[in-house]
Amino acid sequence: MMLIKVRVQPSGIHGMGLFVVEAVAKGTAVWRFEAGFEREYSSGELDALPTLAQQHLRWFAFLDRVSGNWILSGDHACFMNHSATPNTGALPDAVPPVTTVALRDIATGEELTCDYFAFDAEAAGKLPAWPPGESGRG
Repeated sequence: MMLIKVRVQPSGIHGMGLFVVEAVAKGTAVWRFEAGFEREYSSGELDALPTLAQQHLRWFAFLDRVSGNWILSGDHACFMNHSATPNTGALPDAVPPVTTVALRDIATGEELTCDYFAFDAEAAGKLPAWPPGESGRG
């Protein structure tokens, strides 16, 4: 669940992106899994869904590196693009359930980014057209 005000708009990184409405100070909580709002799917639950639903989940959800479950955000968090130098992420000592924070001050109107490889076991498959270290997906 996004914990700050955001909007979806065209991204200079790729497709659509997620942008902050108000400045965000370094260390501010930006996103966290909120049971009942976000949805967690086991691989078995995902496989039992119709093909189009599976395709949607595989693109917009992430495969959690820790639990092995698919996490689908209940809001616009799925529009956050990847960056090798993200402005959001988990702190090094974070323990599940992890809250994503601002890794530096983020200016009003700036695009939020995250490192897909830090949490999504299928990140490489979601960024096939992007060289290692580059940004992508929206």
